[in-house]
Amino acid sequence: MRKQAAILVSRLPISQARVNLGQVAKRAHVGGEYFILEKDGIPVIGIMDAGELEDYLELRDPKISRQIEQSNADIKAGRVQLAATLLSTPSKRASAKTPRPRK
Repeated sequence: MRKQAAILVSRLPISQARVNLGQVAKRAHVGGEYFILEKDGIPVIGIMDAGELEDYLELRDPKISRQIEQSNADIKAGRVQLAATLLSTPSKRASAKTPRPRK
């Protein structure tokens, strides 16, 4: 019988996590670590791997699995754009409204 690996939970201030977000995300995704982010010493949010979060959500509410399946189908079919693409492209609404010069 194999010994079960210890679960590593790290507590970080939100400000420190913000500065090191890439490293925190990598450690959660690749290393399976968990993070509890704190504001003024009070735990406010947790970070875990997205696949594990999906598993948790499916256990909590079986209907969520349909949404996850649809999301995965959208990705495979190419109906999803990268967030960077969406953020770099000005919206039609924003370009239609040109600011008036102030008097």
